[in-house]
Amino acid sequence: MELRSGVVCLGPHILHVLTPLTSHSLLTGEVRAHLLPSKACRTPTSRSSSTVPQPLPPPLPKKTLARARSLPTQGVLSPSPTPAGQPPRPLTGSCSVDESQAGGDEARPACPPAELPFCSLDMELGLSLHDLHCPEAVHAVLAARQLEGLRTVHSRLRARFLGGRPGPCRPHHSFRLLDSLPCVKSGDSLYYRIVQVDKETWHVLAAKVPKPGAKEPHPWGLELQASLSPHFNLQGLCGQVPEGALPEAPWIGPVVLAAEVPERTVAQWLVEADAQRPPDFFWAVALMLLQLSRALELLEARGATLTELRPENLLLVAPRGCAASGHQRLLLADFGRVHSRPSEALGAHALQLGRLLRTLLDRVPLATPLTAGLERLAAQLARVQPSATLMRGALQALLWGPGYELRGRGTALGPWLRVRRALLVLHLAQRAAAGEVPGLEDWLCCEYLVEATEASMGHALELLWG
Repeated sequence: MELRSGVVCLGPHILHVLTPLTSHSLLTGEVRAHLLPSKACRTPTSRSSSTVPQPLPPPLPKKTLARARSLPTQGVLSPSPTPAGQPPRPLTGSCSVDESQAGGDEARPACPPAELPFCSLDMELGLSLHDLHCPEAVHAVLAARQLEGLRTVHSRLRARFLGGRPGPCRPHHSFRLLDSLPCVKSGDSLYYRIVQVDKETWHVLAAKVPKPGAKEPHPWGLELQASLSPHFNLQGLCGQVPEGALPEAPWIGPVVLAAEVPERTVAQWLVEADAQRPPDFFWAVALMLLQLSRALELLEARGATLTELRPENLLLVAPRGCAASGHQRLLLADFGRVHSRPSEALGAHALQLGRLLRTLLDRVPLATPLTAGLERLAAQLARVQPSATLMRGALQALLWGPGYELRGRGTALGPWLRVRRALLVLHLAQRAAAGEVPGLEDWLCCEYLVEATEASMGHALELLWG
């Protein structure tokens, strides 16, 4: 993609993006007014020898420079650069930013977390002169500030990953088909990249076309999908492509629009992993299952169950603002197989996730502490059949701790949690100093340590090793 003189080049199509600019002379004059010395400091000339002070000219009118902003989808700094010889992935994400919609994974607080300036007064830190002689008071203040800082980081990363969502389709929107062939073929759908144009903004979206011969979707699940708020691991919809809006489209009739353009399915990723044998295969698997459990957790909260968990219907896409070579965002898209949950099917997701995990473990036999923990979790899912919330907690514990040695009643998990929060703050600061951008794994870890309690970690350890 190139941006030259206000023209966005997207493959074979060119979209002219007209960006309202302020007057060049106004901008130049305003900058010059700030750069020139004040009248009191200028050297007097023969034409202004009078000692009578001259009135200052009226201030220049201020105008706001409005430009369409875009989030980077490639080329951002990352701790894991693209391997040599591997071509960069094409632009597939929505490229315009609407910060008013940057949220919604869960209920947002009434106001964002307050950021504490570094130069705060001692009283603002909550420390008195007496407290400085009390290590317990100092530790309590530091722990509270570290937790507040992690909440701020988590909130900002969430806004970055979920920002830029397009609004619902309007009658005045126009559409352009980018490719005549689908970018991804899932188990039940074909996905085509299209562009939604709304005056000065554009979004790259995905037209979700039912695959010929696919099973008829259940209407209850589709209605649920349309009613959900934006969620990081659930496919979001933003309307339909009206019939006749794309005469060259290889489908007939209206189709729904997905907010995220998938890059591949989990089934396709597994085929690639079998061929490449990446060293971090099981770490990536654990992160994917963690995201899947986040999606299933919301379904269970809405009284719904996914009747058939299929890797070919789980989509992968690079998170907004992250390098394409990093860990990918997982989207549950198969709402046609979502039904209202019977009261006796509370462990249906656990059984399906356990079978999927067992299949993944058999693909690449490798003995590591993480694989041993995943083996244990697969067995426990079949035996205990826990909720998605407990599954998510167990996966978080396998990825970031606490470990097997801290299991058992009476273990002091609170100090462990405070140490881990402090270490994460240092880790993020060191990477920021090196110019690295936090990625998906950083956000998921931050979410875990912000939400974790001694009780929740105890339940996770009980499920894994009880």
